[in-house]
Amino acid sequence: MSSAKARSDNASPSPKTGVRRSPCPVSCALDILGDRWTLLVIRDLMLGRTRFKDFLASPEGIPTNILTDRLKRLLEHRVVVQIKDHEGSRHMAYQLTEKGMALLPVVQSMKEWGLAWEKGTRAALKGVVGGRYG
Repeated sequence: MSSAKARSDNASPSPKTGVRRSPCPVSCALDILGDRWTLLVIRDLMLGRTRFKDFLASPEGIPTNILTDRLKRLLEHRVVVQIKDHEGSRHMAYQLTEKGMALLPVVQSMKEWGLAWEKGTRAALKGVVGGRYG
């Protein structure tokens, strides 16, 4: 099976409505990622943050109800999976799926654009460390 075919098989309509508003891939991506918080959660996952409290500690200050909604959406669209935090812990953590890791070049490009065009911005880390954005 071609990778394009595999990707299209992994694509899914909106879990809420069961239909897409458009077949445009940009529109479909924006339906999942196109708000002010979702890519920041993905960025945090790429930086190694995995738990709800880690996302809340980010400097942007995402409200808990919005974080809950965004994580649910990312789970529904198989961008993240929920895993046990570590042995013996009752806490759950989140991890990017292959579909989620495929966003790495998108997030890196946005970081590079922001550094080049938005004065006063800075990146916490440089480059990709251990397959993660930085």
